[in-house]
Amino acid sequence: MRRDVFLKSLAAVAVAGSFPLSARAGAAIKMMIPANPGGGWDMTGRALGAAILDAKAADTVQYDNKGGAAGVIGLAQFVNASKGDPSAIMMTGAVMVGGIIAGKPQISLDKATPIARITSEYNVFVVPADSPLKSMKDVVAQMQKDPGSVKWGGGSRGTTEHICASMLASKVGVDPKKVNYVAFRGGGEAVAAILGGNVTVGGGGMSEMSEYIKAGKMRPIGVTSEKRLAGNNTPTLKEQGYDIVLGNWRGVYGAPGITAEQRAALTDIVVKATKSKAWTESLTKNDWTPALLTGKAFDDFVDSEFSSLRGIMHLAGMI
Repeated sequence: MRRDVFLKSLAAVAVAGSFPLSARAGAAIKMMIPANPGGGWDMTGRALGAAILDAKAADTVQYDNKGGAAGVIGLAQFVNASKGDPSAIMMTGAVMVGGIIAGKPQISLDKATPIARITSEYNVFVVPADSPLKSMKDVVAQMQKDPGSVKWGGGSRGTTEHICASMLASKVGVDPKKVNYVAFRGGGEAVAAILGGNVTVGGGGMSEMSEYIKAGKMRPIGVTSEKRLAGNNTPTLKEQGYDIVLGNWRGVYGAPGITAEQRAALTDIVVKATKSKAWTESLTKNDWTPALLTGKAFDDFVDSEFSSLRGIMHLAGMI
């Protein structure tokens, strides 16, 4: 090969290697889902992956589930293993923010790269169908009588359902530190515990609980929204006399050390996915509220979430 042709070939390879992810054919996305299979994060991550493929924004999506500590274990693995990888993304959200505030891990979200917020939903509290407790007022009365006798089941310490249980305790005159909260490594484990009668009250996203509510296996006793959810007659905590409103957003982060162009390319992939038919169907099926936010607006939102949740958790006696 002539020397000038060889040098041009090398230059072409170098330029191709520096292209944003979306500019190359055959993009393969690697998604860290920092929770065990079956819960809200897993459902959202896999729905997003399906939407990415439906939008033809990538050729393949590989999933890696790593649950525990409100997503912080998965976060640490993602940060340490994916530095500079423009094809790596991770699911995150309010649950992880709460887990970071509660656990104070060495690796926080500021080590990864913000990409987008994609959904918001509210939590629902449920009891097993055969529970003698018929309403949140029944639960509160039992908790006031004997806090330890009410076992609250949900995701890891610091999740939105944990925060809500602690907020409820503080508002009804119960020491939040006496809340008997049983933390599970993901929504799937929490659902199994509720169905098995191993906890008194369970909390999680409506998307995680809806099929069991519809099947009559769980009884919903309160949602954490401002108003009743569309198509759902479960009373809000607020209308029952407990001034508690707390949403649970989910989003996407990229790997540490990627370039601005690579961040833009990942953002483009996620945005394209949220415009797909598959994503629209997932939103409807799971009662998720679309909440797309990217760029600096998403950066600022995450900063405000840390500040807001830290204040809420402090008032609830959690930190």
